[in-house]
Amino acid sequence: MYYLNALGLVCPLGDSKTQVQQRMFRGDTGLLTTDCFSPGRPLALGRVTTSLPACDDWPVGFQSRNNQLAMQALLQIQAAVEAAKLRFGAHRIAVILGTSTSGIAEGERAIQHLIGQGTMPTHFHYAQQEMGSTARFVASQLGVAGPCYVHSTACASAAKAMASAARLLASGVVDAAITGGVDSLCAFTIAGFSALDSVSEGPCNPLSVNRKGINIGEAAALFLMTREPATVALSGWGESSDGYHMSAPEPNGAGARVAIESALARANLTAAQIEYINLHGTATLQNDAMESRITHSLFGGDVPVSSSKGMVGHTLGAAGAIEAAFCWLSMQDDNPTGFLPPHLWDGEPDPTLPTLHTVAVGEQLGHPPQHVLSNSFAFGGANASLVFSRRAS
Repeated sequence: MYYLNALGLVCPLGDSKTQVQQRMFRGDTGLLTTDCFSPGRPLALGRVTTSLPACDDWPVGFQSRNNQLAMQALLQIQAAVEAAKLRFGAHRIAVILGTSTSGIAEGERAIQHLIGQGTMPTHFHYAQQEMGSTARFVASQLGVAGPCYVHSTACASAAKAMASAARLLASGVVDAAITGGVDSLCAFTIAGFSALDSVSEGPCNPLSVNRKGINIGEAAALFLMTREPATVALSGWGESSDGYHMSAPEPNGAGARVAIESALARANLTAAQIEYINLHGTATLQNDAMESRITHSLFGGDVPVSSSKGMVGHTLGAAGAIEAAFCWLSMQDDNPTGFLPPHLWDGEPDPTLPTLHTVAVGEQLGHPPQHVLSNSFAFGGANASLVFSRRAS
């Protein structure tokens, strides 16, 4: 077992575990309508509105909103990491993260300055938008010296990073890992998904007959993962790469099935033992159709399911980690009656898809969930599924 000993997060629902947990169970949404990244076209986005740590004193290559989000999450687990450094040594702690944007927003602003002023701004450095920036930044802030790298596989980035961290622990290369994901809003991703006609102007509507696409969001969720027992463990993971299409999923879910079944097998669980599924649930036509079919095929229509996208948007490279965080919060002792993350939508199912049991606001299992599944299905057929299990008291 690879235990998730500590969690730090910031997302559109808040900047602390307590705040996010409370708002999540209430079914609040952090989506806001703005045209700041798409002038003249207001869109619902999952923006983090809390104040973030100042970055002016950081090396210029680390000065980015992505790293500010990471720092906000990092501060919440720093004490636990320092204790791990004393036990294991700095060289035995890895940093394995997922991102898809890094500092692209800083690059966008720099290009606008170049167009307007004829020169690049002095506060810009190309290193800000390198995909590996956030992992290097976190390692430098913590003073750890183990393996340090980033997965950038679109929407599966953070889930794959967590699987990689578990593999490093399993191999004996490290004794602890800071793992999860970070992504920040930028015009580039919004324009890209808009070009695919995959962006909804209003709040997204996963599984609905009226779904029109995603709401892009930003977030950071970082875990300290070790072999030392804690309440929640990453008990299984599965990955696949079906390469069906650049952006569309394989319609019958062949790659998704491989990832889910591999995760269950590694966790030594059957489908019937999963008590809750956090769907990828993007509210795009093709993803929801594929995921509904494969979920019903493997689990039937009774297991509670929900998509977190209606609360925080699709946080892209951070999605697997923020959704792992929602599962982690649901499995803690302070949720004794087993509230589940609700599914926010208009309640009008697509009649062409199998019927699933979507979680209503306030729905409870009667106990903290024991085994849950979280899915991340990305462009290019990069699929990842994670199983989390609660340690017996």
